[in-house]
Amino acid sequence: MTTPATAAPPVADHDDFDRQLEELRKREKAHTREGDAIAAARRRLPMTEVPPDTTVVGPDGEVPFGDIFEGRDELVVYSHMFYPGEPWEWQCEGCTRNSRSMQHVADQAELNAYGVTFAILGHGPYDEIAAFRDFMGYTAPWYSNAHLDHPTVAHAGRIACYLRRDDKIYLTYWTTGRGDEVLSPSFALLDRTAYGRREV
Repeated sequence: MTTPATAAPPVADHDDFDRQLEELRKREKAHTREGDAIAAARRRLPMTEVPPDTTVVGPDGEVPFGDIFEGRDELVVYSHMFYPGEPWEWQCEGCTRNSRSMQHVADQAELNAYGVTFAILGHGPYDEIAAFRDFMGYTAPWYSNAHLDHPTVAHAGRIACYLRRDDKIYLTYWTTGRGDEVLSPSFALLDRTAYGRREV
């Protein structure tokens, strides 16, 4: 880990600082435009159908996957890794961070205004993930997908987006690994600081 005692940016006068910052901003703007182009390409990906008999487990037992949409056309889910029978402090650190970070959209008002519902799928028995959710103070709806094995709904540790058309549901996009960083806005802020994420 980098510490203040081991490294610091070079010192420059204000004019030189502004000049170098302006050069960096040109790269940042190019990065933003490329991100816009990638987002447009993402929206134009083909989609693949979720099996119509897919169910998840919620507080009232097994329910059709379509119920998670809560009547809207689009659904974004985060699939939380879960280790059944293990202590809560042993659950996936990254998934826990992502779920905690998403609390700012837990009331879903802004997403709902766009016709999107957000939910979390936990890869463990419902009773266990519900107890973990309550202990952590999460308010987003959680469902268990532990009994599923179809690739459109069964992965853990990923963001997935779905679209409902009439009586069919389609997977339109998914990502994992560093693709999940969109759930943790603190990373974007840390990346703008002198010491960044304090990682090697």
